[in-house]
Amino acid sequence: MNLDLTGKHALVCGGSQGIGHATGHELALLGADVTLLARSRDTLETAVAALPRTHAAQQHAFVAVDMSDQTALRAKVEALSNLRTVQILINNTGGPPGGAAHSADASAYLAAFQLHLLANQTLVQTLLPGMQRSGYGRIVNVISTSVKEPIRNLGVSNTIRGAVASWAKTLAGELGAFGITVNNVLPGYTRTQRLEQILHDRVQATGKTEEAVALAMLATVPLGRFAEAAEIANAIVFLTTPAAAYINGINVPVDGGRTQSL
Repeated sequence: MNLDLTGKHALVCGGSQGIGHATGHELALLGADVTLLARSRDTLETAVAALPRTHAAQQHAFVAVDMSDQTALRAKVEALSNLRTVQILINNTGGPPGGAAHSADASAYLAAFQLHLLANQTLVQTLLPGMQRSGYGRIVNVISTSVKEPIRNLGVSNTIRGAVASWAKTLAGELGAFGITVNNVLPGYTRTQRLEQILHDRVQATGKTEEAVALAMLATVPLGRFAEAAEIANAIVFLTTPAAAYINGINVPVDGGRTQSL
């Protein structure tokens, strides 16, 4: 099985922590040059320093930018791709705040749409020419199991994640002829800051203790535990390898069996 990513350059969004940083780590272990993208320069410097190096020519870097600023995002990523072609794009951004769909302000939907779908679109448009020239492209979007089953009290997130999934499926049909695949990974409950946020929101909404809320969540997971970020990263990174060249346009739940739909 060919899992070698030596000579490939990966851009990992949300790369300073959680699933993003775990993904960068695994990509680096397979030989890829990894550029981490997030807002904070300080956390990115620390995160890049922690990435492994498996060969002498391997180079890691970072891009500090707010993904909600489309102009700055395009400019910084264009500058990066002019230096080194990016063959692998991991679209990964923290989810919108919780709350019911019917009570969410229109501005919340608009902000989420810009941060997720429009930022993803900006990145794809910027990096696509380089992927086409190199004859190799892997786009993996880290979204949510809500594209299969809406999650209670995540109304805005459910809506936007579904839009990203449909966008990705459309792209998969358009870009396959160039040797570029587009897939989605759908994490289940994973030990990240996002999980901490969800636990906090549910505690506030129900008045229950955090332990009680966590146990109720785990009761829906056949494996009976939360995932570690590295376990989600393993699925993401496999989809970027030569071994996954014929996998295109799919949603991959990595959720311990929680999702009940096929």
